[in-house]
Amino acid sequence: MFRLALIVCITVAPLLAAAGTVSFRVTGADSGMPLANAVIVLPRSADSATADASMIQENRQFVPHVLVVPRGTAVNFPNRDNTQHHVYSFSPARTFEIELYAGVPEAPVRFDTTGVVELGCNIHDRMQGFILVTDQQHGVSNETGELTLDWPDDQPLPRQVRAWHPRLADNTNLVEVAVNGASGEAIPLALDVRPAPETDSSLDRLQQRFRDL
Repeated sequence: MFRLALIVCITVAPLLAAAGTVSFRVTGADSGMPLANAVIVLPRSADSATADASMIQENRQFVPHVLVVPRGTAVNFPNRDNTQHHVYSFSPARTFEIELYAGVPEAPVRFDTTGVVELGCNIHDRMQGFILVTDQQHGVSNETGELTLDWPDDQPLPRQVRAWHPRLADNTNLVEVAVNGASGEAIPLALDVRPAPETDSSLDRLQQRFRDL
């Protein structure tokens, strides 16, 4: 019994000591402005999918604009607008189509392949959203470009992390970004992104036809 207790103590103690976090601050390389919706992926396995997620259509937008889910997650697409939507994706990571509908589709869409899935709506051309599927630890930056992830205190930070943003020149893939900093402070990461597009909330003629359906 004494030997068993000793083994348990030796096994558990390092796990408790390894707890920690690492923070990042993501900005645009040219503008220096904070980047919201930047995804950072660390080289560390994440938990498998355990619950469903939702990509909502509201005010003719996908909410959230960027959704990151573990591989195997089933995603619902509830429509909260007073117009019908026709959601689709041609991305290799997950090609699918939910034809013209209101309310909540009967079945969610399961995402079993890692990668970037770009979403659109056949009725509202300006609607765009993204689902990023990964099996590694990840986080999404807030409006100030910041995010914090769990990282063991007894492990050195990787020299590079993978990053993604909707306005990357090639937003179908993640990019490698060098890490210059230490845990305990917000590590700056700069991404080469395209300028933010001008917003226009007007409806074209096709959208007008479906507004009240």
